[in-house]
Formats: sequence, structure tokens, C-alpha cells
Amino acid sequence: MDRSTKEKIVAELHEKLLRAKIAILADYRGIKVKELNELRGELRKSDSEVRVVKNNLLNLALKETKFTELEEHLEGPRALILNFGDVVAPAKALTEFAKKNAALEIKGGVLEGSALNKAELVALAELPSREVLLGKLLSLFVAVPTRFVTVLNGVPQGFVRVLDGYRLKKEETI
Repeated sequence: MDRSTKEKIVAELHEKLLRAKIAILADYRGIKVKELNELRGELRKSDSEVRVVKNNLLNLALKETKFTELEEHLEGPRALILNFGDVVAPAKALTEFAKKNAALEIKGGVLEGSALNKAELVALAELPSREVLLGKLLSLFVAVPTRFVTVLNGVPQGFVRVLDGYRLKKEETI
């Protein structure tokens, strides 16, 4: 590979790293091409991509980004997973794939400048998706006013019941 090609790869990777929300490194030795393509397809659904790039080029691209802590994991062949959307989705896809295929080993990652180890990435994968969390938040926003209206409605309902009871008592005495 000539120098200009390497510079283009580093520049492209650097630009993607600046836009990414999470970056994860995984050891992909022993994974067949077909399986890696399946993983790529699954990750594409969540606005993620898998890149296999030389460590020295990735090391250059990591400079002046929030993912510099990935440098400690650059040993041996690594796959770089970048995500530009929901950060939980790629972690879920990777952990599910790792359960089915023992050859994939998650080494670590960085989320918004904070380093994550394998256990933290697995914990991140167990979180509900963004849509589910937003749904729960919305239900809380709806529940509070609904309960408030129910409480306010209780006063007139009680008053109507008292009047109805008084009416029934008057009818009995007549």
C-alpha cells in the first residue's frame, strides 16, 4: 500500500471517529468471512460499521479524537466497530454474535470519551433500546397528569354521590 492510500485511509477513519458515538475493538481471529459479513449486516441495521484496518493506521487516526484510549487494545488483528446512532444496539449485536460464535472476543471500547471494558460493554448491551426507554419516559409523562386529573375528578364525584344518597334518602321518606 503506498503512502497516499494510507493517508486517505487515516483521514477517512479520523473523520468517522470524530462523528462516532461509540467505538469498540474486537478480536476476530477464527471467524469465517461469511460470519463476519453476517455481523456487518446486523450492525448496519443500527447505523454501525465494522472496519478491519492495520493497527498503525488506526493508531494514527485515533489522535485528537475522544477514542485515544483504544490505543491500549491495539495488539494483534482487531476489528473496529463504529456507531453513529443508538449506542446500545451495536453492543447488543456484538454480545449476541459472541454468544453464538466464541471466536469473536470483545476487547474494549470507548463511549463518549469514557473507556469501557468487556464487562461494561455486556452491561450496556443488557440495557433496553433507545425506543423502549423513550416509551417508558413518555408513559411517565402521561401518567402524572392522568393521576392528577383523577384526583381532581374525585372531589366532584364524591359530591355527586352524596347528593344521590341524599336524593335516595328523601325518596324513601316520602
